[in-house]
Amino acid sequence: MAQAAPAPGGMARPGGREIGTRAAGGRARPPDVFDARTHRVAHFAVPVVLGLIYGYWVAADARQGGPITGGNLLLGWLSALVFAVVSIALLRLAPRMPRELHALLWSAFTGIAFGFLYIQTPHSVWRSVMMSLLIAGCTFGAFFYRYYTREDAFGHRVR
Repeated sequence: MAQAAPAPGGMARPGGREIGTRAAGGRARPPDVFDARTHRVAHFAVPVVLGLIYGYWVAADARQGGPITGGNLLLGWLSALVFAVVSIALLRLAPRMPRELHALLWSAFTGIAFGFLYIQTPHSVWRSVMMSLLIAGCTFGAFFYRYYTREDAFGHRVR
């Protein structure tokens, strides 16, 4: 079968870049499926949707199978709002931090969010604190490893 020969300039993208262009380090850059506008919308939409899911989960745990009350709805909405605002702030600020602080911020957020969710169940405060510290420690280990293996000493991405 005959195949079409590639054009000398390569395939152009809507953003003006060409597919298969080289990154600064000389490696081929993977194709970007979405344009910049979609990334900007997703940068805010994903934390908001995750916040709504988190708020619903907090409200459902707090009510413990009982009737839905106004206080329960307020707790869910406030939890969703705080979760979304803090996660948007972390998405904006954490990448500018050194990798140790970057991993520490995300692990603290994860531990606090899990601890608040866990304290809504009928478990003791001691168990909630221990579980959230365990989750935060595991998250710190995973995130530190990820940032340590993908950034140089100055915080620039290697891959």
